[in-house]
Amino acid sequence: MDYKLQLVLIPVSDVNRAKAFYLDEAGFDLLVDTGVDGVGRVVQVTPPGSSCSIGFGTGITDATPGSARGTHLIVTDIEAARTELLERGVEVSEVRHLDAGGWVPGPHPEHGDYQSFADFSDPDGNSFVLQEVGRVAQGA
Repeated sequence: MDYKLQLVLIPVSDVNRAKAFYLDEAGFDLLVDTGVDGVGRVVQVTPPGSSCSIGFGTGITDATPGSARGTHLIVTDIEAARTELLERGVEVSEVRHLDAGGWVPGPHPEHGDYQSFADFSDPDGNSFVLQEVGRVAQGA
């Protein structure tokens, strides 16, 4: 039996502001924006190339806006992904990797899988982690 993650709900305070951020700044694709009778509004967006979406709206979660932390987005080139987000207006941390002594600036020297990271947050403070995976396999 396969169990495929399809949707992660994140709490936001302003649905229109969140939608604009994810579409216009983060570059996600819009899948759904609809009202649900008796519930509220549901918006579902998907990062480019992902089979898992992010959902937000009104009446779909009782979590505090901004409380989603550390959702990982896998990229094959962390420096290119960071640059793309910066160019779109997203504030993204510097790339870093772990070494024996702790966090070190820059990507992992060999671009090893699961070794390089950068962070960004949406307007409510829900945080996302870019993590580099597959760069060596792609010959980058």
